[in-house]
Amino acid sequence: MTVFYCSKCGIELTGDLVVLPAVPDVDDPDDGRDKKSGRARSTVPRGCCAIDPDPWGAPFVPVEAPRRRARGSGREVMRPYGWETVSAGRRDSVVVHPEDVLPRLTPFTCGANWAGCCGPAGANGPNLACACGSRLATWAADCMGPNELHLDPVRVYAG
Repeated sequence: MTVFYCSKCGIELTGDLVVLPAVPDVDDPDDGRDKKSGRARSTVPRGCCAIDPDPWGAPFVPVEAPRRRARGSGREVMRPYGWETVSAGRRDSVVVHPEDVLPRLTPFTCGANWAGCCGPAGANGPNLACACGSRLATWAADCMGPNELHLDPVRVYAG
């Protein structure tokens, strides 16, 4: 079991979580999508977390050579400049179920970082902050993408 804390102030951000060996695959992102809110089911089950080894979220950088768009994994966020970009965000972010951490964080809605039609798109950088003000998480929960909450691996620590 693992608990995550804010690196700046040390406050507990989650309860005990079971660490999964990998981020679960999303076969069909629309399977289980909430009809009222448009949100997909969470990628990670409640009470669990997983380390995402791939870059995720902002910033996005141009793709060097045009490539044919592959079938989506269901975990892609809507990118600010379309599909001609790829994530250059942090690797090893901690993916948690939103309900395991949201009550302890405050939305940070500066500029476009909360943009989305039905919820935060997650493509414009951290949009959740600790009570101490540290922007340490990005929640993607718009109707066009996944429902994932990523904790910044530099701004949180496991205990």
